[in-house]
Amino acid sequence: MSLNGWIDLRSDTITQPTEAMRRAMYEAEVGDDVYREDPTVRRLEELAAAMLGKEAGLLVTSGTQGNLAAMLAQAGRRDEVILGNRSHIHIFEQGGIAALGGIHPRPVPNQPDGTLRLEDIRAAIRPENIHFPRSRVVALENTHNLCHGSPLSVAYTQAVADLARAHNLRLHVDGARIFNAAIALGVPARALAAPADSLMFSLSKGLAAPIGSVLVGDRDFIEEARRARKVLGGGMRQAGVIAAAGIVALTQMVDRLAEDHARARRLAEALANIPGLHVDLDRVRTNIFYVELDAPYDAGAFRQALETHRVRVLALDSRTIRVVTHYHITDEDVDRAIPAFQAALQQIQTHG
Repeated sequence: MSLNGWIDLRSDTITQPTEAMRRAMYEAEVGDDVYREDPTVRRLEELAAAMLGKEAGLLVTSGTQGNLAAMLAQAGRRDEVILGNRSHIHIFEQGGIAALGGIHPRPVPNQPDGTLRLEDIRAAIRPENIHFPRSRVVALENTHNLCHGSPLSVAYTQAVADLARAHNLRLHVDGARIFNAAIALGVPARALAAPADSLMFSLSKGLAAPIGSVLVGDRDFIEEARRARKVLGGGMRQAGVIAAAGIVALTQMVDRLAEDHARARRLAEALANIPGLHVDLDRVRTNIFYVELDAPYDAGAFRQALETHRVRVLALDSRTIRVVTHYHITDEDVDRAIPAFQAALQQIQTHG
């Protein structure tokens, strides 16, 4: 099911809606969601909240908007959020919590498995002092994109929540790929969400909806997040055409994420056997993995060579590429990709 003949391994964001999603969007019953009159949006929000074990949900346009709305609802200007130095919120969201919310980021080191050490979180919590911002929120990411798509366990998330609550802080989880984490760990998504005060997950990555994320939490939090969403330009009108695809995503696309994980594993094992490429197989647990190139090979040149074989990846730096499997990557695509990686490496060896 490759797209236009390409094996696109850059991201699971490139997935296109299924036929069932397209039909649901066409047939969606809609209303004005700012007036809370869109029945399809309400159904999606209720479904999402139930699946994650929370009181309420809120449809947002993107994960970035969801994370920002969550921060605005739980922290104010001159407050502080403790988060990972490799987290999506810290690196890939334009510093929005500071720029738009006046909220100070307090980054601590992400460990290789995506966790933050409890002692690092504890040390980052500010004492009451007129000179300091006030610590308000701890933010985790599950799965962790830049840490090889690592899933964070229920026990770890609960330990962070216990620490946060002992200091009157709230816990937010950027769970863009929370269902990938649940599948990888063999636990319900609601178990991973249970320790969190708020959680955002994406509909438009592995679940293949064309747009949207959902923010979940208790009702009071969601009411504050709804106000934040409005000021961020996220007050949509007949949004049921979006929500309809999200309902299909949650009812039909969650369990099949295991197929993406299996294909990522098979591809990673094959690439690990190609001289000049290195994959840490112990860290291949979901649909994301990283490939390191031996010096002097350049990841940018390797990416370009792969494209001559109609395979796309992301080059993250001069030695590293990211590979992501998803709904449009089949067993046959994996079979085609393996010799393409071999051929691309030979090309850059030949041409220097």
